[in-house]
Amino acid sequence: MSKLLLKPDGDHGRVTHVTPENAGWTYVGFDVHRMKPGEIVSAETGSREVCLVWLTGKGAAVAGGRDFGVLGERMSVFEGEPHALYVPAGSNWSVTAETELELAVCSAPGGGDHKAKAIPPGTHPQISRGKGSNVRHVINIMPEDDNSAHSLLVVEVITPSGNTSSYPSHKHDQDNLPHESLLEETYYHRINPPQGFAFQRVYTDDRSLDEAMAVEDRDVTLVPKGYHPCATIHGYDLYYLNVMAGPTRIWKFNNAREHAWLLA
Repeated sequence: MSKLLLKPDGDHGRVTHVTPENAGWTYVGFDVHRMKPGEIVSAETGSREVCLVWLTGKGAAVAGGRDFGVLGERMSVFEGEPHALYVPAGSNWSVTAETELELAVCSAPGGGDHKAKAIPPGTHPQISRGKGSNVRHVINIMPEDDNSAHSLLVVEVITPSGNTSSYPSHKHDQDNLPHESLLEETYYHRINPPQGFAFQRVYTDDRSLDEAMAVEDRDVTLVPKGYHPCATIHGYDLYYLNVMAGPTRIWKFNNAREHAWLLA
């Protein structure tokens, strides 16, 4: 199995755990907790900032000494928009599950004078990108233009049955602004119906990295560098939650030259 493909560790508790140390990179961390009603997960943020994303279910949240009440409403990532909560570095948070709850914990180095804040559905409008079999639907949770974080960028995407996504192939692995930004990235995949699968390829121009992966429901893929297109098969929709971070909170990418004609 590819070293860039991570399977869930069971179906209860912390089932996904990505850190800069175990991923072999510098910035992005990503956890998923699957909780039963009444269970609590909590943490200190330390030197990192956090974006909590209610993937499915409801949970009561406290962060930075503030009670944010019960967040979450959708029971499927394919139905409706997410609730999220930003927690700055040097703070703490806790979530108590009100229903069965799948909670994502996205993290990156923190800094600046940011405050804990809820990010309710509708904060950023859903947009559609691409055409034909390259259509996908995007909900920005923490985009670069919201000035609400030090380094975290968080977005979720739904790719309809049989379509491609993160395509034409693009990359963001050079700290070379204004031409390109360096951003590590994780993809958390969900499939509808869940017995399906999709594909993701991660590769560089010189093919020193070239991994093609079949991704299943609740898999995580790591993108340390290179291009990273996805494709889902007929009959199965693909959801993914992206977490990106790097030295500068800017998403500036370059498309693969051989596929640039697709944008003409």
